[in-house]
Amino acid sequence: MNPPLPKIPPAIWALGFVSLLTDISSEMVHSLLPMFLVGTLGASALVLGLIEGLAESTALVVKVFSGALSDYWGQRKRLAVAGYFLSALTKPVFPLASSVAMVLAARFVDRVGKGVRDAPRDALVADITPPAIRGAAFGLRQALDTVGAVLGPLLAAGLMLLWANDFRLVFWVAAVPALLAVLLIVLAVHEPARLVGAARSNPIQRNNLRRLGAPYWSVVAVGTLFGLARFSEAFLILRAYQSGIAMALVPLVMVAMNVVYAASAYPFGKLSDRVNRRHLLGAGLALLVLADGVLASSTHWAAVLGGVALWGMHMGITQGLLATLVAATAPEDLRGTAFGVYNLLGGLALFVASAVAGLLWSRWGAAAAFGVSAGFGLLALLLLARNSWVADAPAHTPQA
Repeated sequence: MNPPLPKIPPAIWALGFVSLLTDISSEMVHSLLPMFLVGTLGASALVLGLIEGLAESTALVVKVFSGALSDYWGQRKRLAVAGYFLSALTKPVFPLASSVAMVLAARFVDRVGKGVRDAPRDALVADITPPAIRGAAFGLRQALDTVGAVLGPLLAAGLMLLWANDFRLVFWVAAVPALLAVLLIVLAVHEPARLVGAARSNPIQRNNLRRLGAPYWSVVAVGTLFGLARFSEAFLILRAYQSGIAMALVPLVMVAMNVVYAASAYPFGKLSDRVNRRHLLGAGLALLVLADGVLASSTHWAAVLGGVALWGMHMGITQGLLATLVAATAPEDLRGTAFGVYNLLGGLALFVASAVAGLLWSRWGAAAAFGVSAGFGLLALLLLARNSWVADAPAHTPQA
């Protein structure tokens, strides 16, 4: 008989619902914020772009330092709580905002909060979960996070219809799930005993960075190439608009993608604990290349929806799996730093990819943008095939 796998710890479920609540809150605000800035506060599209660019770049930089601090202190929960609290603290600012400067300050602090919490939280998932089920744990957290990304815009749209487009009232409601997320992580998530009070050296000194090793950097290299292949999902919306889908229905394309993403993340995360992870990651990359091909070749609405579904499926396969691989290849006492560096480089790659896609799209059309994305996906597949940094045996090998 096969030995039974351990059950997913309750703290992982709690972290998943913390992510779900936080994403509901954030997406309720973010789905309405461009219209609020431009229509209510009179901001220009340039100002909107600068606010979002500054906010996202801030989060990327902070992730590295928060991950390193969680390694140095050996206490990841406190940083995760601080990050979620900072994000929750900004939510009442949006309904009270009377100027673009107030929104800029709130977005900046909100993204600092995201940067503070993400790397320690991911490292905490790895610390709490037995290695045999880490794929399932990361997949579950990602699935619940994505459910929040689906529910947030839907709830915002419903409340806007109910309350005659009252932005500020919807923003007040968004503060509630953010506060509940903070309470949940404080009460339901506990630091593993082996980390609390453990002695730590500076995680970003040369000797410690060398300990990350070639397997970890190979994961980062593939993840960075993956980021170059996967530009912003905003281009999926633009492609849907070109397909002739009614303008009022175009935002539902992102809902459809996130539904596929959420539905596939946990099953594929669980599968990654039983099969060769390198092969599964390759399958996810191949789906991205296929999605690019479908989206590049046709503007028919059915093709666009098919391409979007494939895009969501590849996200469900790869996002939790890449996090699992980072956890598997990094030393336990450097996991926070490892996740911070991985998130920074992947985020920068995604930023560059989105800028290049925008340039290609404006000069040569959508097919060029999706074609270059497919090219980077094929490069990532080639690198994956030439490296054996993922053991051929799965993390949990069933016994006959």
